[in-house]
Order: sequence, then C-alpha cells, then structure tokens
Amino acid sequence: MSVPSNIIAHFDLDSFFVSVEILKDPSLKGKPVIVGGHNERGIVTTCTYEARKFGVHSAMPMKTAMRLCPQAIVVPGNYSEYSRYSKWVTNIIASKAPLFEKASVDEFYIDLHGMEKFFHPLKWTIELRELIMNETGLPISFGIAKNKMVAKMATNEAKPNGFLQVPLGKEKEFLAPLEVNKIPGIGEQTNKILQFHQIKFIRDIHNTTAENLEKILGKWGNELWYKAQGTYESTIKEYHEPKSISKENTFEESISDIDFLMSEIVRMTEKICFELRKEEKVAGCVTIKLRYPNFETTSRQTSIPYTSADDEIIPVAKTIFHKLYKKGKPVRLLGVKLSDFNNNALQTNLFHDSEKKNVLYKTLDEVKNRFGKGSVVRASGKS
Repeated sequence: MSVPSNIIAHFDLDSFFVSVEILKDPSLKGKPVIVGGHNERGIVTTCTYEARKFGVHSAMPMKTAMRLCPQAIVVPGNYSEYSRYSKWVTNIIASKAPLFEKASVDEFYIDLHGMEKFFHPLKWTIELRELIMNETGLPISFGIAKNKMVAKMATNEAKPNGFLQVPLGKEKEFLAPLEVNKIPGIGEQTNKILQFHQIKFIRDIHNTTAENLEKILGKWGNELWYKAQGTYESTIKEYHEPKSISKENTFEESISDIDFLMSEIVRMTEKICFELRKEEKVAGCVTIKLRYPNFETTSRQTSIPYTSADDEIIPVAKTIFHKLYKKGKPVRLLGVKLSDFNNNALQTNLFHDSEKKNVLYKTLDEVKNRFGKGSVVRASGKS
C-alpha cells in the first residue's frame, strides 16, 4: 500500500556495517576501519569517518583505499550479524511507528502525517532515535521534512549521529547552499555536465529554468529542476515482513539415492534463485526440509551472506542437507526455502567481486524468460 505523506522522518544507521564491527570490538573505535574484501579485487563496503578523511568511500576498489589509507584496518564483514542488527532496528521501529518503509538494510522512512494531533513529531522522532541507540548501541541519524527526498538530504547533513528538521516551507532555503551532487540520483557524469554549465550548487538550479536544464540533460533535467525546488512529492511504501520463496517435491516413491537428492536440491534452488532475481531481491537464509516415509518431518536453516546467485546458495543447501539427513533413511519429501529478503542488492553485493557474475546471471535469466525456466540448467541439476 502507498499513501500520500507530508511529514516524513528518514532514519539512516551511520556506517552501519562498521558500527556493528566496533560494537563487537570496541578497540576499533576512533580508528580508520574498512569493511570489505581483502584481496586486490575487493571493494570497500563501508568505512569509518576516520578512513573517509583520507578519501576512502563506499564502492571504492580496496586497492585504491589502501593506497589512500595504508594504516586502515580491514574487516571482512559478518553478514549474519548485520542482518540480526537490521532486524532488531526494524522491530523497534515497527513497535512504535504506525506506517514505515524499509528502504534498505540500514535505512528507513517513517510517515508522521497525522501524528501531530497526538505527539510533537520532532520530539517523538528524537525519542525513537534514543530508543534505538540505547537498545542496540548503534549510532543513527535522522532528518524530518515534507517529503522523502528532502528528509534524506537532511539526514545526510545531520551525519554523523545527529538529526535535522527542515521546517515546512523552508525546503528551498535548506537546499540552496548544498552542492548539486547531494541530490539523490545525480551521479558523477551528470555532475560533471552540470559543473561544465556552471551549475555547482542547488541555488544555481534555482536561478535557471526547467527548460534550460532539459536542454542540458534531456528529460532528466526537468525532473531535476522540480527536485531542486524541494517540492518533489513521494509516498511511503508500507513495510511488510518479506515472505519466503520455496520449492518442495513429494516423491511418488521414497528416495534414498543421495546423488538424485542432490540433483533435486540443485534443480529446486535454481528455480527459486531465478524467481528471487525477478523480484530484484537477495536472500539471507537457506532452509532444507525433509520428510520420511513415516511422516516424520524435520528442517534446518542457516544464515548466509545476502545473495541471489545459484552457485553461492547451492553448496549451502547441500551442506544443510547432509547435516540434517538421517543416513540410510529414504526421503518422502524434499524442500528448499529462501527467506530473510533484502532488496538492496547493490550494497550487500559489494562484499564480492560480483559484476561479471551479475552479468552472467542476467544473461541466463533472459534466456529462461524467453524459452522457459527449464531451458538452462546445470548438468548436475538434470533429473
């Protein structure tokens, strides 16, 4: 459900992954810490403000980061812990906010419209922030404004670990002195084009016309002009606990052939992952379910780094099966389930050098969409 909103609070957990690492190891506090891949092809997922002072930032190649900040402490990342803390914060917000959107693993929008009849919106939001910090120990910033975009930009200005309210009607005044690349959606290339045309600050957009920006940037220019006015309306997409995707197979005759059961795990996992990628989601939990001829049913699950890649999930599913399976017993039903979804695939996949893999899966999925799900399978997935 989406509803119009005109008082929005935007929460963002500051340097979320690295903040969790500091909670686990307080000796890291105040030091330049980077979470990401250790090897030369690794990517910076996030880093402390101490590392940012040297020019390190998210999505930067680790090789470049270590050249800029050779004294940095690199931590590989603990995905299950990040998922656990994200759920913790989500549950706290869900217990207090009547309507909110979980935009990513560490980012939330809360609809405050109508609450002013019962609470002071700023006071209520400050108290929620304090509750999150006291319960989890994590630093978190927020911004309040009339729409999602300005609220998010207010949060960015409030960091680290602060808050900022943009009063109703003061949106344009708040935006004017900020650099144009602080508007969400303006990438490096667009920023270069704007700089070339002497548009460095948002006030420079205020001093031109939508038509002029459209000449410079095409259709995007018109949208950017309206964004710069601070009146760009948006809606809160109500958060629902993500459901699972699963496949089960009840065999006509109970099966004790392990190779066949392994091929079934591969086949079902491939289908689930295909559906997951269509939904543009990644999963953080894998479950295997077994039922024996006497109807004894058992299941086991494990947390994984967020992914939608077959080759990362299949080995986990096989390992769970071997831990769960009672050797020698025939299997009546076999099931695979993926859960704990997140739609912020980019952030979580920064842990891996996954660009080539993503291109490969996109190509394979296009073939499946055109010719059917069974058109491309692994050799071990054929039954």
